[in-house]
Amino acid sequence: MIEAPKIYKMRIVFSVSGLWDHQRIFDALREMVLASGLPFEPAKVNKNWPRLAYGPALGYKQYSLGEIADLYFSAPVKEADAQAALSKSAPDGVRVLRVRRVPYALPSVSHLADVVQYGVEGNFAQYALRRAAEEFFAAKQVYVCREAPNGLTVQQDIKPFLLRVTQPRPDRLELLLQRLGDQMAKPEHLVAAWLNIAVPASTAFTLDHIKFTREALYWRDAAGELHAII
Repeated sequence: MIEAPKIYKMRIVFSVSGLWDHQRIFDALREMVLASGLPFEPAKVNKNWPRLAYGPALGYKQYSLGEIADLYFSAPVKEADAQAALSKSAPDGVRVLRVRRVPYALPSVSHLADVVQYGVEGNFAQYALRRAAEEFFAAKQVYVCREAPNGLTVQQDIKPFLLRVTQPRPDRLELLLQRLGDQMAKPEHLVAAWLNIAVPASTAFTLDHIKFTREALYWRDAAGELHAII
């Protein structure tokens, strides 16, 4: 009987600062593993690349306090050794916070993450605010306006994605967004709706002088309770 090779799965938690995007983060993870010298399991699409799973995607120019990826190895590696090797090969703007061994059968974070917490900071008073944030988002519908290059606009109600919004300080919002099917609203779009700003439909979008930080990822159990993914 031929036995399948043993594959070892490790979960890496890392912070992201600076103006990254999803594809650059994925590429950085790949380069980190290649440069680390760790015994990676080859990816199916390219045997020269390490197998890894990352997601849900970090938005355009967002920061993160704790991104999560699953890495696969062909031999057992101590958690401390893996963290040291990956930390040494991490690029500027990426900081490895912890690495731990997880069961191979455990679903990847891209499948686990149902709810995302964001912190949004900036001088909102520079915009012509129509209503306070908590009052605006308490409405039955929250429409984001998308504008095509030809000037045509379409509105989408993104309120179903919003679980909670609070404004603990004049310069800070806290958003809790949920995934519906395979879709999730972008925090930039919710804030743009509040600030009455149209979102270009064909380009990556963020708001100048406003910082968006992904602060936590959660999975939801059968009873609907949220649990932080760590």
